[in-house]
Amino acid sequence: MTFTDPRIARLIVLVRGIRRPPPGMARIALALSVGILCHAFFVAGVLAMIVVMYYGLSESFGNVPWPWAALANAYLILQFPVAHSALLTGPGGRLLARLIPGPHGATLATTTYAMIASIQILALFMLWTPSGIVWWRAEGAVLWVLTAAYAASWMLLMKAIFDAGTELQLGALGWMSLMAWSRPVFPDMPTQGLFRFIRQPIYVAFAMTLWTVPVWTPDQLFLAVSYSAYCLLAPRLKERRFAARHGDRFHRYRSAVPYMLPRLTSAKDPPDAQ
Repeated sequence: MTFTDPRIARLIVLVRGIRRPPPGMARIALALSVGILCHAFFVAGVLAMIVVMYYGLSESFGNVPWPWAALANAYLILQFPVAHSALLTGPGGRLLARLIPGPHGATLATTTYAMIASIQILALFMLWTPSGIVWWRAEGAVLWVLTAAYAASWMLLMKAIFDAGTELQLGALGWMSLMAWSRPVFPDMPTQGLFRFIRQPIYVAFAMTLWTVPVWTPDQLFLAVSYSAYCLLAPRLKERRFAARHGDRFHRYRSAVPYMLPRLTSAKDPPDAQ
């Protein structure tokens, strides 16, 4: 991996652009404010997810009385995939462009999208009402093994996010482009790194985090089953967008690279690799 690697080169271009931004105090202040908020919510949401899932959702701050808590928890699970997918549609994209008033809403749309997703994740794990039932809690060597597997799943997820385009996945593309007063340049169709082996490594790694926790409760099982189904089905919508955008190039990639389970034979570079 070198500075000419597109995954690195894109970040370098963005960082150079914000080091000496063109004049415009209001624009720069808006970009920095939205960027700080986005990344703060992202860090808070990820940390909440890591910690709360590690304990099998047995501990959180929700206090809705039962049986209403079941409905509240179901809503918390549904609100993320529904909004996450809806905002990627044409009408959803136009809504994102209008959420921040003024002429810069469209440029900040990717940052706004990442911030909304982070707030949704934070709400899910901080407002969950635990059932109070613990089926199984790992101890001794099993605890260490599962903790290592859980950490490895998260590292795999971070690697997949890097391969897909860190600036887009973490919401930096919008605010950094606005600060540099440049048009956001989206990452190309990802084919490097983990994308050489499977087409959906982000969803696979995310699903792995759901099933490697050392504490199992009805809450964790409900979450794991629900979001595993989402990880299996949601990428089909994503691939439709890729097919419409990249045409034959994506069809060749899809025919060469499996969906979620890597082939046992050694992988070759996919067609049109970056």
